[in-house]
Amino acid sequence: MPRKLAITLVIAAALFFLALPPVAEQVLMGVRIKPPYHASARATAIAERFPIVDWHADTLLWSRDLNRRGSRGHVDIPRLIEGHVAIQAFTIVTRVPLGFNFRQTRAAAPDLVTLIAVANLWPRNTWTSLSERALYQAAKLQRAAVESAGRMTLLRTRGDLTQYLQRRRTNPALTSGFLGIEGAQALEGRLENLDRLFDAGIRMVSPSHFFDTNVGGSSAGETKGGLTDFGRQVVRRMEAKGMIVDVAHASEQTIDDVLAMATKPVVSSHTGVKATCDSPRNLSDAHLRGIAQTGGVVGIAYFAPAVCGEDAAAIARAIRHAVSIAGIEHVALGSDFDGAITEPFDTTGLPLLFDALLAAGLSENDIAAVAGGNALRVLGQTLP
Repeated sequence: MPRKLAITLVIAAALFFLALPPVAEQVLMGVRIKPPYHASARATAIAERFPIVDWHADTLLWSRDLNRRGSRGHVDIPRLIEGHVAIQAFTIVTRVPLGFNFRQTRAAAPDLVTLIAVANLWPRNTWTSLSERALYQAAKLQRAAVESAGRMTLLRTRGDLTQYLQRRRTNPALTSGFLGIEGAQALEGRLENLDRLFDAGIRMVSPSHFFDTNVGGSSAGETKGGLTDFGRQVVRRMEAKGMIVDVAHASEQTIDDVLAMATKPVVSSHTGVKATCDSPRNLSDAHLRGIAQTGGVVGIAYFAPAVCGEDAAAIARAIRHAVSIAGIEHVALGSDFDGAITEPFDTTGLPLLFDALLAAGLSENDIAAVAGGNALRVLGQTLP
C-alpha cells in the first residue's frame, strides 16, 4: 500500500472513530434553550421538594462519561443531581433502522446502532448480536454507578428503591437509575435471553420500537399486528420476574393485547396523546384509560413530534389532557432525553415544565404526583 494512501486511511479512521461520535451527539441531541435555566421560585421549590422520576432516556447509546457534567446531549449524573431527578430510567436501544418514520419503517432498513457500535469501538460481539448490545449498555450503567462515589444507585429491587429513598431524604445530592430496553428484538427470539437481561439488571422491556418484532407489532411497523404467541410468553415471564411491560411505540393491537392479559401495572414510558398531537405513535383516550385501569402510568415525552410543539407549554397541554382522561394518579414524565432529538431543555430545566404545569392549572400536589409520585408507586408495586 502506498505510504500516502496508508496515512490517509489512518487519518480517516481516526476521524471516524474519534471525531464522528461526539459531533453526531452534538448535532442529533440539541436543546432549544441552553442552560442555565430561569424558572420561578415556586417551580424551583417544587423540583427541590418532591422526588422526580423520568421513565425514558437513551443516554447509554452514546459515548459519554456519565460521571462528568457534559455539554452534549441531555443527561449525565451531575446534571441529574442538579436537576433534582431522583430516578432516571436508562432505556437501551439495540436497533434503529436508518430512514425510519412514525408511519411505516421497513424492517430490512440498514441499522444505525451497528454504525454507532463500530464508530465507538464497542466489543466485536455487539456488532452482530442485539442481546450483547443490551448487555454491553447495561454494563456501562453498572460501571458508572460503581465509579460515581455513591452519587448514583442502580435500582434492581424494591429493597434497593426503599433504601435509596431513605438515603436521599438526608442527602438530596444523590440520583439513581434503572434499566429498560426499547424493543424486544434484543431477545433475539429466545425466552432464555429475557432471563439473561433480567440478571443484568434490566427491569423494563417494550415489545417493539420502530419496527415489528417477533414479540409484537410497532406503531411504525409494516404490519402493525398484535402480540405473537411468543410475545404472550414474554409478557407472562416478565410479570412473573418483576419486569415492567412498556407499550411505548407499540401498535394499537399490541397495546390492546397487552392490556387484555396484564395482571400488573402497564407503562407507556414516553408518548404523546392523540388529542393534542395526532401522531401514529401517540395514545388514544381509550388506551389512556386502559393503562390507568391496570394501575400503570403514561410518561409524557417532551419532543415536538410527540406533543406538537417545541416548548414546555406543549408538554403541559399533553399532560393536562392525559390527566383529564386517565386521572392524576396515572400520568408521569417520559422525556426521551438523548433520543437523537432536539428537546426544549436538558434535565436541569425541569422547573420550566413545572411553571408551565402551574400555568395550565395543576396544583403543586398534582405536579408532585406527575413528576414522580405516581412512578414511585408503580416501581414499588412491580420491581422484584
